[in-house]
Amino acid sequence: MRRSRTLLMGAVMLIALSACGATADEKKPDDGSGQVASLATPEPERTGSAQPKEERPRERLDTTSEEYEALLGPYRKCLKQQGVPEKLTAGHPGRPSGETNAKEAEAYEAANLICEPKFYPLPPWEKDPANPEARDFAVAVVKCLKDKGVKYVEVSEDGISLAFGGDQNHSRSISMGLEFAPECERKVAAAQN
Repeated sequence: MRRSRTLLMGAVMLIALSACGATADEKKPDDGSGQVASLATPEPERTGSAQPKEERPRERLDTTSEEYEALLGPYRKCLKQQGVPEKLTAGHPGRPSGETNAKEAEAYEAANLICEPKFYPLPPWEKDPANPEARDFAVAVVKCLKDKGVKYVEVSEDGISLAFGGDQNHSRSISMGLEFAPECERKVAAAQN
């Protein structure tokens, strides 16, 4: 029984190996180069939805201000390519900086409609409204902050942001919350992974 099983396995392996081998028409004579002949398959032409999708850059929880500025580079470049003056692209994204007139503000808004969906950095996944677990993340961060002594902190009405200070605008809760929030966010993110 054992011998017949071994012979059967050998036959199956021989058939499998012969199926992987080349036919006599495909074999090339050995030219002594030591290289194995292979068939090159050209990459198919991509059209429509098969095109790789360009993705907006995504901020991380530990993104530094320098890294965030680098992420904004393509967005600001796009604004400039749309004719927005440089004085309006240097400030906080989403609103023009510097003195603006109505025409410049209108040009900025039109350019932003083109550039933001392509180049403006997405928030960290943990804080992204598209993430179904973003509220759970925010709730866990609030718990961490309360464990650190932040008295007035809660999840904002948007379900993902944090609100510090409460109705009393408690300054100690605000300062402690801002100080400990990055640490709690990293801690919660590490625990969820």
